[in-house]
Amino acid sequence: MAYQISTDCVACGSCLPECPVEAISEGSPYVIDADKCIDCGACANVCPVSAISSGN
Repeated sequence: MAYQISTDCVACGSCLPECPVEAISEGSPYVIDADKCIDCGACANVCPVSAISSGN
């Protein structure tokens, strides 16, 4: 399952450059495209507010 970004997202942009498949889009909160996400967790590892979690 794809990772998800909660409403705790502060739109800092830390996750954008970490995604190897460019599945994250800017917004408030940011959004992860479930069809593109490869479930690697790179984005969750850099989120300073722990707003990204596995959809499992």
